[in-house]
Amino acid sequence: MNLIVIKISDIIMKNEKIDAFKNSKIKVPFFYPSISKDDQLAVRNALNSPLLTDGPLLKKFENDFARFTGAKFAIGVSNATSALHLSLKALGITKGDEVIIPDMTFVATASSVLFTGATPIVADIDNDLNISIESIEKSITKKTKVILPVHFAGKICNIDKIKKIAKKNNLKIIEDCAHAIGTRKKGKHVGIFGDVGCFSFYPTKNFTTIEGGMIITNSKDIAKYVLAARNHGLTRSLSNRFSSGKPWDYDVIEPGYNYRLDEIRSALGINQLKRIKKLNEKRKNAAKYYYSKLKEVKGIESPEILNNNNHVYHLYIIKIKKNFGISRDNLFKKLLSEGIRTSVHYKPLHKFTMFSKKGKIYDDIINSENAYSEIISLPMYPNITKKEQDAVIQTIKNSKYK
Repeated sequence: MNLIVIKISDIIMKNEKIDAFKNSKIKVPFFYPSISKDDQLAVRNALNSPLLTDGPLLKKFENDFARFTGAKFAIGVSNATSALHLSLKALGITKGDEVIIPDMTFVATASSVLFTGATPIVADIDNDLNISIESIEKSITKKTKVILPVHFAGKICNIDKIKKIAKKNNLKIIEDCAHAIGTRKKGKHVGIFGDVGCFSFYPTKNFTTIEGGMIITNSKDIAKYVLAARNHGLTRSLSNRFSSGKPWDYDVIEPGYNYRLDEIRSALGINQLKRIKKLNEKRKNAAKYYYSKLKEVKGIESPEILNNNNHVYHLYIIKIKKNFGISRDNLFKKLLSEGIRTSVHYKPLHKFTMFSKKGKIYDDIINSENAYSEIISLPMYPNITKKEQDAVIQTIKNSKYK
């Protein structure tokens, strides 16, 4: 068979995207932020305010996010890790309790459990990299208090079955929605299927406040706790303290945290939220293009394209099977040598020293172990061009035949 090897330099024309790590050889970044002129103007306007934290922009951002998700309450916090931590605290999770989490997730999911003194119980995953229902059931003990699933890479997990398991065993559900802004099932946004939903607005997420996060819930009691706990446990907000009475006259019922979200990031969040549907549509189009070009390549397993809102493609992860011809690690090196950044999401939790010591596993972690050697995350961001994607696709195809 005659093979045509296309030079990547012929595909990539002038690229104005600057590598975040100042490597001039990088032609296709792994991620590139989508910051508009309106975003910049919103931030500058916020900087002109005499109140730079805990002010009206935060309140508007919270109201807008609650409306977008359909939740009764939305509370802005400093990041998704603090959102997870406060949610666990709001549910009374403490030392001696167990919280079931997936093995394939960012370390923050497990760290937030450890912050409370509880034990993270690592469960296996399914083929789509979301937490395994069977593994959840095998991981439940008398100490289990919460199931904490992750809507991985932007695809909704099997939340209906998780709800049934939780109800049967009298457990709470905290949804880690860090990857899933805009993900819905039958019109219902992730984060309100369980007791609490936690979101991340980190720069690589589907929209950003640079650093920042949000908690959504339909529980008045949870919302009341989080509002105080994010601000040192103070019983009165900043605006309330200076609107009436003595500003210093407040109580602290229990220790809280400095997990506030400021006005600058709230201004950016308000503006980015206006564009989230468009940003997610661009991600979906990029995912469709990858899929159309890679689906016939032997040895490559691509994520399915869902013609609904069940997936917002925060990440586009393919699996490199044995019959591809080279390993995942060698493909990573080949792509990098051609100026294309990729990554792996994630190194499983059970492979980290801290969680191997402080976490527990009650089930065999087979799928997670196998997936880790195969997965690679391709460049994915709203403004990725087809020329950039073609460079990625052609490098993958060229690598197969080397």
